[in-house]
Amino acid sequence: MSALRRQFDSGDPTVNGWLSADSPYLAEVMSWAGYNSVTVDVQHGMFDLGGAIHLIQAVSAGPAVPLARVPRLDAALIGKLLDAGAEGIICPAIDDAAQAAAFVAMCAYPPVGVRSFGPARANVAGLTDYVEQADVMTWAMIESRPGLHHLREIVATPGLDGVYVGPNDLALALGEVAGSTRPGPLVDAALDQIVAAANDAGILAGVFCPNGEVAREMAERGFRLVTPGNDMALLRAAVQREISATRGLPSVVRQSSGY
Repeated sequence: MSALRRQFDSGDPTVNGWLSADSPYLAEVMSWAGYNSVTVDVQHGMFDLGGAIHLIQAVSAGPAVPLARVPRLDAALIGKLLDAGAEGIICPAIDDAAQAAAFVAMCAYPPVGVRSFGPARANVAGLTDYVEQADVMTWAMIESRPGLHHLREIVATPGLDGVYVGPNDLALALGEVAGSTRPGPLVDAALDQIVAAANDAGILAGVFCPNGEVAREMAERGFRLVTPGNDMALLRAAVQREISATRGLPSVVRQSSGY
């Protein structure tokens, strides 16, 4: 069993970091900062595939489990990130059960799935039994009207570990404002719907949050994987706080929900 699965089995909230900057040093710092996992955001991060691989390596140097958010449902890209050492994949825009099943298959070796053999970093580590031991966590993002409509079918997908909410894209899809620190009423209702469906199916629910306060609230609502902001939003908030303290000004921090 992977370290991340053991964390989920503990019943405590799993706190996930989010990397958008092209800095292996920052990735290593975040891995040692106390997160249970750190996600390398290949969809919106400011780096290419080569940069993402370096970030996965840097996260792996610390205790946090490296995850990757891919930009699309792409078997070759997913396989390459897994070969590089990602232990879980968050896939955006999963809108129906067929896409969910295809995603799960891309993360598993035959005969269960369609992942191609080539575990580069596992070979470096001398893991000759990697195929038998590979334990990839699969997270399907729910961020659209079709995704909500087909939610019950998606969560019933064999081999799917969890659903992860992209609240800003979901807000846009539902006609609400993206980037706010609190979900609008339609997104808020969808969050409860997603947690209930995940619980009924016996899988996990995760969500991106603008800050730790909201992340705590989401954990109390049943989300098991919570992301309290991304690296740049956290850095900006810390910088603004220290500048305000230096100048003797009230600490007014512009919150950002990130990606």
